[in-house]
Amino acid sequence: MRGEHEDAADDELALIAAAQQHPVAFADLYLRYQERIARYVQTQIALPQDVEDLTQQIFLQALDALPRYRAHGVPFAAWLFRIARHAIIDDHRRRRAMLSWEDLPDALLVAPMDDPAIIAEQRETVGHLHRLLGCLAPAKRELLALRFAAQLSSTQIASVVGKSPDAVKKQLTRILRELEERYDEP
Repeated sequence: MRGEHEDAADDELALIAAAQQHPVAFADLYLRYQERIARYVQTQIALPQDVEDLTQQIFLQALDALPRYRAHGVPFAAWLFRIARHAIIDDHRRRRAMLSWEDLPDALLVAPMDDPAIIAEQRETVGHLHRLLGCLAPAKRELLALRFAAQLSSTQIASVVGKSPDAVKKQLTRILRELEERYDEP
């Protein structure tokens, strides 16, 4: 009996094959990943228009490289986020500036936006978390961005950053533990 995960993987392979044959079919892959890529880019780039531009550039690079993509052990999502990561690194080299976690848009907040008390409490909590994230090394912030903004699995992150899945899991666990320990400090 086939699982839902296997069906989704087969569906994605069919989308990839179609896009490799007919670039117009890449639109389906774009729609599937655009929001996740944009959220990841938002954690690294300050200005919304730059996020949009870089997101489009990432997908143009992916479309250009798609004929060379082979699903040999590297999931498509990891391959795509590797392109995104390199595009962001190149962008930083050009700009030499990085987004402060405080600049993440309010759209990423998850509270109901009709209760002012909840909004104020959440803004305070998020502000505290932003300060803690700002104290982390850029590599640690990137792992968190790949896990939570891009919603990649540890295995996919490992493919993006060139580490083993176990090493990524351990690093994420340590980072989260560090944040948790420091969260309640005055």
